[in-house]
Amino acid sequence: MRLCRFGPPGAERPGVALPDGSHLDVSGFGEDYGERFFGSDGIRRLTEWLGEHARSCPAVLPGERLGPCVMRPCKLVGVGRNYRAHAAEVGAEVPPEPILFMKAPSAVSGPYDDVLLPPGSTQTDWEVELAVVIGRVARHVAVAHAREHVAGYALFNDYSERSFQRERGGQWTKGKSADSFAPIGPYLVTDGVDPASVELWLAVNGVERQRAVTSQMIFDVPTLVAYVSEFMTLLPGDVIATGTPEGVGSGQKPPVFLQQGDLVEFGASGLGSARQRVAAWERL
Repeated sequence: MRLCRFGPPGAERPGVALPDGSHLDVSGFGEDYGERFFGSDGIRRLTEWLGEHARSCPAVLPGERLGPCVMRPCKLVGVGRNYRAHAAEVGAEVPPEPILFMKAPSAVSGPYDDVLLPPGSTQTDWEVELAVVIGRVARHVAVAHAREHVAGYALFNDYSERSFQRERGGQWTKGKSADSFAPIGPYLVTDGVDPASVELWLAVNGVERQRAVTSQMIFDVPTLVAYVSEFMTLLPGDVIATGTPEGVGSGQKPPVFLQQGDLVEFGASGLGSARQRVAAWERL
């Protein structure tokens, strides 16, 4: 099943995508895609409910905004330098254990929303990634059982302001957490995805910058879920962003960073594609 959410920012409603590309409004199910939904076997319950009610569900109108495919998670955990070629392009050693950082949940945005350059931005970068959405509470989980705690997978972009990340105290979270820096979706795909064989790609202004397969990750999805669960309890609906392959802007020679008006397009096999126009942040 492919779960989606649609409607204005902050007022999204739950939907599902059909094989023909259309979308159904499943608001009648009565739950959005958040911690309560995933933690109470919501995917199975929604599947059964659709078996009885799909014909009465209204269609989502063409052109309706698609929002983030999950509600704002309790936690958004990032993984750094999880591809050897990416570690090399930024002049770093291959990590002996996963490098973890946090992105603020307030950074979550929709797959076609603008990415907003924060005030003072000079080095905003792109990072296409595979995202893992947690389906069951995970606490000190064994690698062999890690996939039992996964609800599904989604396309993700870990936008990063490198100057904040590197020059403002050396804390990655500062460069990762601006509003709009965590677009996720368009879909949460709950079955039929092998997380070890997803092809990722990203282009900026029509120029391909990233292309890789998740089999090239240093630490695979079960290892990451188990590892993160050693240090914090993962709740249903939490997101792990599994790292980006080579081709980021800071790895170009010379470095290339995003400017107002740029177009970032990216995708993942089996998970869909996304697009952001780069815009200036406006004070509310």
